Amino acid sequence: MIKAVIVEDEKKSAELLAQLIRKNCPDIEILGKAENVKEGIDIVNKLRPELIFLDVMMPDGSGFDVLEKLKDLKFDIIFTTATDKFAVKAIKYSALDYLLKPIDSDELVIAVKKIIERNKSAQVGTNEENLRSLLENVRQNESQFSKITLPTGHAYEIVLIKDIIRCEANDNYTNVYLAGGKKFMVSGTLKHYEDLLPAQDFSRVHHSHLINMNHMVRFVKEDGGYAVMSDASKVEVSRRKREDFLNKLCPP
Repeated sequence: MIKAVIVEDEKKSAELLAQLIRKNCPDIEILGKAENVKEGIDIVNKLRPELIFLDVMMPDGSGFDVLEKLKDLKFDIIFTTATDKFAVKAIKYSALDYLLKPIDSDELVIAVKKIIERNKSAQVGTNEENLRSLLENVRQNESQFSKITLPTGHAYEIVLIKDIIRCEANDNYTNVYLAGGKKFMVSGTLKHYEDLLPAQDFSRVHHSHLINMNHMVRFVKEDGGYAVMSDASKVEVSRRKREDFLNKLCPP
């Protein structure tokens, strides 16, 4: 049984979430609820839950403020939010789970299942460094996120965005190549990372490749055209993507 608390400022929303959890998630035991940042900090410190359902926006601050003020971040977390696109972006960058309001029971079950499966594979509790990375990102503007969390299946790898050289499609996974020679196979399609990484820096040059333009050292026109990257790799630029790529490389 996973012990959980709900931090949600709207009583009706909190009760609805609790009902959905009781009905659909038998592995979750709700220890208590809090309605604002202060109460959220107090209930987490007092009850030491293993899982927090954390509202992003509250009258006296945000869910991120709760995390900022907690010394021990050794717990799993599922955010709940309405329309805060910036918060969702930051949460996605940290590979954390979130639920959009009004909460759908199927999405709730999926999010909880991820937590359970992660715990079974010895990934108990969200990586503390991962949450620290999230907090670092939310202090910045959306276009200035400096780190991204890459879930590899057995760990979270937190890397600097500027160190990503290229991403390569691998079915429902993505191979991420970093400066220094590191390579990770991470959960999520190439389209997921194309949508997530900053468009001003990253370009989809092929159906199977996304490159960091800052790591491109040369574009060779022969053989259909390919980009030479800082790690000496060569990435084909498809004919369909070539015009957009060249416009980004040399703006008209």
